[in-house]
Amino acid sequence: MKCSNEGLCLARCRVGDIQSTTWQNIFFPSEDTSLQDMDIFNGHLVLCLNKNGFPMICSIDLPINVDCKPQMQIEDLDPWIFPIPSNSCTIEPGSNLDFMNSVYRVVLSSPVIPDMIVDYDMARRTFSIVQQEEVLGAPGNAQLYSSGYELDALQHRGIEKVEKDQIVELQRWKDFSDTYCCERKEVISHDGVRVPLTILYSQKAWKSGQSPAILHGYGAYGEILDKSWRVDRLSLLDRGWVMAFADVRGGGGDDPSWHKSGNGLLKQNSIHDFVSCGRYLIDEGYVQRDQLSAIGVSAGCVLIGAALNMFPNLFRAAILKVPFLDILNSLLDPTLPLTILDYEEFGNPQIKAQFECILSYSPYENIRRGGCHPSVLVSASFNDSRVGVWEGAKWVAKVRDGTCSLCSRCVILKTNMTAGHFGEGGRYSQCEETAYDYAFLAKVMGIDMN
Repeated sequence: MKCSNEGLCLARCRVGDIQSTTWQNIFFPSEDTSLQDMDIFNGHLVLCLNKNGFPMICSIDLPINVDCKPQMQIEDLDPWIFPIPSNSCTIEPGSNLDFMNSVYRVVLSSPVIPDMIVDYDMARRTFSIVQQEEVLGAPGNAQLYSSGYELDALQHRGIEKVEKDQIVELQRWKDFSDTYCCERKEVISHDGVRVPLTILYSQKAWKSGQSPAILHGYGAYGEILDKSWRVDRLSLLDRGWVMAFADVRGGGGDDPSWHKSGNGLLKQNSIHDFVSCGRYLIDEGYVQRDQLSAIGVSAGCVLIGAALNMFPNLFRAAILKVPFLDILNSLLDPTLPLTILDYEEFGNPQIKAQFECILSYSPYENIRRGGCHPSVLVSASFNDSRVGVWEGAKWVAKVRDGTCSLCSRCVILKTNMTAGHFGEGGRYSQCEETAYDYAFLAKVMGIDMN
């Protein structure tokens, strides 16, 4: 149920009293912890948490004795903290449909750990790796770690009461952190707020202050950026590129306030957070000054498009995929399928204050006439039911018409005539699209990919 701070807390009531207001609180998350989701089984309760910006998952034996304390913390419930890799960024629960089962299946992944399926036995408090993705042609010095390695990482996250005897089996997972470095930084934004930034690069190929980079952003609907393993990134990482992920306000964070502080009338915070992360990469020497690019998908293109308008000299290039760029006109059309739902996220332009706010950052409305513009690849889908194909087309036309005629940078509109919002089906279509994106970036940024 929802707590007073709009976060989630754990409560219980009798089956016949579900509609009543006499729920008994079991525990409220602490300031550095938020409850994201839960799953219930015959003898166990699974809690998905976020602690200090890191995902955490645990099981609690049922029934729960709540008579000893009126308000409990997670440690009081004697949880089994599921051992996970210390640099794991994503935990995706499996279907887990059997209520009587004591084994809970998840998929773990990170920028340096290929996807692996892990079964956690909540009764025995052990785990086993069912399968891990094979990486063909991967560097020969990829390391294997045992589950004992995870204990120190868990304690480092602040889970003080994890006992060593919880990890009774040695399990090993393939980890490429000796080859690729994955760092998590906190960037100070325009108003002093610390914004999480994940930075990925090759320890061998990266050159301080001389490398190109791609900065990913989304910042909408409370969604956390996907930082799971993607093998196609190795092509760029091995050539010295940097991959960075800015978890700006408006996206997912430690608690619901992170989303609320970057949507509606506060949407400008998302844009400034993203720009601050881009500047950080340059100022700290991760990226060469004129070699920073950006990429966004769908609503993430509101963020990227606005940043390009406000600070065009910060970025050399950008990729906008199925882009939401004409946000003001789209929200003024209630016949479009998502308009009414998007009032909650971006605001209702029929209200003057919200109209003026959206107008201030709308990518289409704020293209600077006569100024230089970064090179941009806009990928649209003709059968997109969520974002109209015309949004990317009219934005490209306005950029071409209004920006500096002497500028040699290109603006490309690439339209897939059969795909929908989530791309085209088929085994190789995603590979072909990614190859095109990377080739575009290499071309416009003047980088030899041989």
